[in-house]
Amino acid sequence: MADRYEKSEAGADAPVVPSLRWEELPEGPVLVLLDQTRLPTEEIELVCTDVPALVQAIRTLAVRGAPLLGIAGAYGVALAAARGFDVADAADTLAHARPTAVNLGYGVRRAADAYRTAVEGGADRELAAAAALAEARAVHAEDAEASTKMAAHGLALLGELLPGGGHRILTHCNTGALVSGGEGTALAVALAAHRAGELRRLWVDETRPLLQGARLTAYEAARTGMPYTLLADGAAGSLFAAGEVDAVLIGADRITADGSVANKVGSYPLAVLARYHHVPFIVVAPTSTVDLATADGALIEVEQRPGHEVTEIAAPYVPGAGTEAGTGVPVAPLGALAYNPAFDVTPADLVTAIVTEAGVASPVTPGGLAELCSTSRLGKSRSGNGMMAE
Repeated sequence: MADRYEKSEAGADAPVVPSLRWEELPEGPVLVLLDQTRLPTEEIELVCTDVPALVQAIRTLAVRGAPLLGIAGAYGVALAAARGFDVADAADTLAHARPTAVNLGYGVRRAADAYRTAVEGGADRELAAAAALAEARAVHAEDAEASTKMAAHGLALLGELLPGGGHRILTHCNTGALVSGGEGTALAVALAAHRAGELRRLWVDETRPLLQGARLTAYEAARTGMPYTLLADGAAGSLFAAGEVDAVLIGADRITADGSVANKVGSYPLAVLARYHHVPFIVVAPTSTVDLATADGALIEVEQRPGHEVTEIAAPYVPGAGTEAGTGVPVAPLGALAYNPAFDVTPADLVTAIVTEAGVASPVTPGGLAELCSTSRLGKSRSGNGMMAE
């Protein structure tokens, strides 16, 4: 079951609500999520008491972003264990909630393996549940640490590629604290540049059809004081042509062994534009997003979203107006077919660099990626996603 309750109205002066937190209540533990479908108008939290509620939150994008999905998946296993549900069944359901983001399955496996190992070692249900929760907390802490390291590596890379500062960075979708245990992936790099006085302008793609850029990245940029400008996705080309973009920074939902990058749909066209205009195209993602077991981008299962996300525009929730989130306003003829892939895949030869917590791969090669994963501190506790252990 998931209950909604109002936390606060969003705004620059409002306290920051964490994207995800575990809470012990008298009636049992819960996983509390910031409902990202209600941003930027309101900050509303969802209280998940079981795995079906968490799966619904994942599928409706109330909780989203590759690293955060990994954290949520791990806590979901811990929640099932703590409340006495079948852990193996819960893990299988969670792992298949969204097919493209590799982090979700990674986090689920981490917690499920910890639970299973404890049981096989003779632990009772309570101790095994505690082991799953400890592993989920480890996944959470590791991602926060990875975020800090990626920001530092990314800022250093920008300094090498674009000496002199004054960076004008174009980003797509949302890659900040809303998708991470820390300050994010690509947006964390832009934030580091801002704090260093080296960010001249953050160009924010609106990111149709669900407007993660307009609703979420602009929300985060405003909160942190970053100089940003929102643009329609189709306007990016004119920015490149005018020489107004110094670098493109995006995140990733899956990176295959050959360096192909699956990210929010619209990323691949930016890579093509960047190559034509000789602009660095940089991907920022933790090594948990690298899937060495998948050889190339053609093998990635790309999630297909409902057509109504394209044929309708969701009416914003306005407090007091009685409008429910997700109510669609038709923008296409009744019965119009829609093509709505959640992601596209950018080949490695269009990627200037991949920034991870373990360092930077540039040029992007299978050997370079494998080396980064093998030296990653996070690699030592991986299971089942093709990561190489230390």
